[in-house]
Amino acid sequence: MQTECSAKASEFTPVEGRPVVAEFDGGAVTSDAGGLLLGAADKAIGLVRRLAGCFRDARDGRYVEHTVATLVGQRVFGIALGYEDLNDHDDLRHDPLMSVLAGKLEAWRPDCAPVAGKSTLNRLELSRDTPTKYRKIAHEAAAIEGLFVDLFVEAHAKAPKQITLDLDATDDPLHGDQEGRFFHAYYDCYCYLPLYVFCGRHLLAAKLRRSNIDGSAGATQEIARIVAQIRSRWPRVRILLRGDSGFCREELMSWCEANRVDFLFGLARNSRLVDEIEAELVQAEAQARQTGKSARRFKDFSYSTLESWSRRRRVVGKAEWTNGEANPRFVVTTLKPIEQAARQLYEDVYCARGDMENRIKESQADLFADRTSTGTMMANQLRLWFSSFAYVLVCAVRRIGLGHTQFADATAGTIRLKLFKIGALVKVSARRIKFALPTACPYANEWRLAAAYLTRAAAV
Repeated sequence: MQTECSAKASEFTPVEGRPVVAEFDGGAVTSDAGGLLLGAADKAIGLVRRLAGCFRDARDGRYVEHTVATLVGQRVFGIALGYEDLNDHDDLRHDPLMSVLAGKLEAWRPDCAPVAGKSTLNRLELSRDTPTKYRKIAHEAAAIEGLFVDLFVEAHAKAPKQITLDLDATDDPLHGDQEGRFFHAYYDCYCYLPLYVFCGRHLLAAKLRRSNIDGSAGATQEIARIVAQIRSRWPRVRILLRGDSGFCREELMSWCEANRVDFLFGLARNSRLVDEIEAELVQAEAQARQTGKSARRFKDFSYSTLESWSRRRRVVGKAEWTNGEANPRFVVTTLKPIEQAARQLYEDVYCARGDMENRIKESQADLFADRTSTGTMMANQLRLWFSSFAYVLVCAVRRIGLGHTQFADATAGTIRLKLFKIGALVKVSARRIKFALPTACPYANEWRLAAAYLTRAAAV
């Protein structure tokens, strides 16, 4: 039960003989004035409008106070601003910033606020793929998934010559009795096992899955869909698919080979692979003992499993001796030695996939992609998508507005703390709506620059 606090002013240590008091009576004040940058980024890429178009609204328009676009935008903006809970929106619906972002200063009915509260948003999150008597808003999963790829393609002024798609699966721990929960021995918890696809910082897919499956389950279908959509816009682009050994599966490798997609996957070691680099391991050990430092050698060779692979493929082995023991590692690829030598392939190309883990952490830690606490998988998938679109929106702020500032490579959490969480007095008149931002804001110059770039992009 929530504690009921006294409504009287909070008193603090006096300063120069004057009492210091605090009360929540400032009126039209927002603590999230920097969220105006999110609104400008949304106008520049059309995210909320297009995401709302992925929903079908079967409500009677005569009784609708909040449009689907208002509901969807409120959820995405709220997550980007750090509000993971629907309960927060019972107070946020009176926040002047949320009203401005929704483009609606006053409610149409006297008993409503300009934007929605928790109950209305909850009905949105519990929507099905078809409208029902009690859930009249439905969402189209295929359209939502396709929007991620559309936004990725549109973020480029021209088609790149080559792109790298990174695949990874991660744990999403569960602490209730959610539909589809299973215990995963590797992660030692009950969890979901979402599949992510990134291209650099761009998020192309976030697929919620049960955890009683192989980590690569459904990856071929996801990649086939994404590649087809990309090539419909960029028919000449060369695509490299990169992932750890959990995706080194015959089905996925064969699909890549049949569809002109290069791949670079980790390969789980076994005795046959280790035997292939035995001489290199001996050399690495000798060097390590001589120098007292870790040493590594690389070997390029052709390899096939005894049963599961349909053909021989190029494998690169890393023969490393570190901390007094062998540490062999292997990758398999379609890239030719003339394109990427063994050491370069492993150290520069394969190891770069580790940056994707930072993107997943950013999505989960900063934008609450792991907040899958509702009862059904469909609702939790929708929550994951809302968090993922919040990530896309913050990335648009960073890419369009912050590229020439110290925040060009900042995480979503840093951008929120430094540029979104700014208090402001909101003054509404017949002529304008003014956000009076604090004079002492330490990042005012970066904020102004971001606002200029974003509003310019929105006007194009």
